[in-house]
Amino acid sequence: MSERLQPGDTAPAFTLPDADGNDVSLADHKGRKVIVYFYPAALTPGCTKQACDFTDNLDVLAGAGYDVIGVSPDKPEKLAKFRDKENLKVTLVGDTDKAVLTAYGAFGEKKLYGKTVTGVIRSTVVVDEEGKVERALYNVRATGHVAKIIKDLGI
Repeated sequence: MSERLQPGDTAPAFTLPDADGNDVSLADHKGRKVIVYFYPAALTPGCTKQACDFTDNLDVLAGAGYDVIGVSPDKPEKLAKFRDKENLKVTLVGDTDKAVLTAYGAFGEKKLYGKTVTGVIRSTVVVDEEGKVERALYNVRATGHVAKIIKDLGI
């Protein structure tokens, strides 16, 4: 089980390929706040709902100084299909070896339909302008989560 991040921790650096195969680094966003959210799989109902919620609220979040990056273990080709099918505007990156998911505490044991399985733990980490963890939320729900973040951040 990977360690969960706490407020004040330095957010683990990462560089991952986006849906077009271009590298996206957390360092590229220094000076801005970043919402990094981790989801199990592109093109699944809950993950689609969550990605669409982030897309629908992207202008509000951007206006408050937040960038949004979605991380899943999917390959760039699947992320591109997901983005295009759902008209997503959020940056989606693929962590196929799950190193970043693990570093953020978003990969490990979880309950799924009453069974303990190993997989992606739906999580959201808010990183401040200096690269420090402002909030770390684990086992979040796909539905209503974006509205809760906006409320909690006072946007």
